[in-house]
Amino acid sequence: MTRLAEESPRPLGIRWSDQAKNDLAAIGEYIAADNPVAAARWIEPLIADVERAAEMPRAGRVVPEYADHRDVREFLRRTYRIVYRIRDDAIEVLTIFEGHRLFPTGVLPEDEHP
Repeated sequence: MTRLAEESPRPLGIRWSDQAKNDLAAIGEYIAADNPVAAARWIEPLIADVERAAEMPRAGRVVPEYADHRDVREFLRRTYRIVYRIRDDAIEVLTIFEGHRLFPTGVLPEDEHP
């Protein structure tokens, strides 16, 4: 194996939580109600950000609400927060929501069991 190959790890896989899938669908449906073309133009960059997170998982900032969980990170796209957790072999997209809203409850399993 060459030195370059050793320094360039493969991107991680991507797993979408049900919450994140529903969030993405809701965002698309909301925008599509007024403009289906704009909805596609908005959803595609969100998905591209998720793919970028899989390539550079530690590039996202630590989520302030979960500062003690260094593996929970986020990328920002305009007003949206794309929140994911770094796993050994993949990133797990947890939620996508507008930043002016409160952080959704139940995003992490420990949220459900105080």
